[in-house]
Amino acid sequence: MLKTSEVVKTPSVERLLNLWAQRYVPELSLVSLNNSSSYGSLLEASSPQGRALTATKLKDSILNSNCQMALIQAKSLYSYIPNILDLNEARRITQFAFRVYKKLLQIYLIQSGSDASSTVWGIPAIADLAYALEPILMVFQEQHIASKDWRALGFMTTQLNFSNRLIEKKLTPDEKVLLAPYLKFVEEQVAMPWQRVCVTAASYELGSPELKLVEQMMPASCEIAKTVFDKLLEWVPNHHSRRGELKEANVTHSCLRDLNMFQAYIWLCFLNQSIEPLEKELLPLCVMVVEGVGIKWELTQKWCEVLALEMESRVTQEQKVMLRPYTQGMCEVFWKERDRLRFGI
Repeated sequence: MLKTSEVVKTPSVERLLNLWAQRYVPELSLVSLNNSSSYGSLLEASSPQGRALTATKLKDSILNSNCQMALIQAKSLYSYIPNILDLNEARRITQFAFRVYKKLLQIYLIQSGSDASSTVWGIPAIADLAYALEPILMVFQEQHIASKDWRALGFMTTQLNFSNRLIEKKLTPDEKVLLAPYLKFVEEQVAMPWQRVCVTAASYELGSPELKLVEQMMPASCEIAKTVFDKLLEWVPNHHSRRGELKEANVTHSCLRDLNMFQAYIWLCFLNQSIEPLEKELLPLCVMVVEGVGIKWELTQKWCEVLALEMESRVTQEQKVMLRPYTQGMCEVFWKERDRLRFGI
């Protein structure tokens, strides 16, 4: 869940902000840069004129229709919940989703380089991007919270994911490489508390054992998510939820995103020295998703266990002593909730 947080740039905070920004480096492997023509094409797309052309292509009518279609797809996924959103709520949420993407495109234009030599390939100032998007993302989130059915909050990331996919279909390969980090940021920012992890680092000195551990593990979060997901796939290869099988591309994407989200919450708890964010934020959200998408509680428990073991396997014994209260705390939080809801295994 997104919460307002002011970034005070201490050396420790700056260190983690730089690591956070690495999540949004463009995937240049998606385009061929082996010849001057391909490289020139990417340079052109990343120039102010090229970015303006991309923004023009995604004009208001297209953005609005994509947001409407994404909401329809999200509602279809949660169709087992009668009237989860009424017509007025759906219209309001669509309007605010449109505003999110319109603002994102405005920032995309501003952050372009002034000439080829200064072209910015990725997101140049992640704290500035977070600050600029925070007001509109907070309002977008509030529209889901204010819904008559509290479970509407559970598919906010689903709606953004669907919107991103629809937008990317309108882009050339070069445009997709350049805009994809921004789209990814929007989807992750409403779910992953990486910004708060960075902000909390202000309480720690450079070189402290706690900060060194987070610095070591943050860049590995995507790799850890992939390893955990592969193990889960081996364990339940035929698992099927309302979104489809685990190995389907869209489901895989959501699982990897959520495994990263779990890690972000663990590090937030670690730096705060409290598991309250897990209990008060992550757990309620996961209960919504478990119920909404038809995920077996058995898989959720295994998810926590495998993630905890994978994270612990990548640290020293001394670091493991520091980390275990939070990895095992995560497992215990979900075990207790399973028992409370009387889910069987």
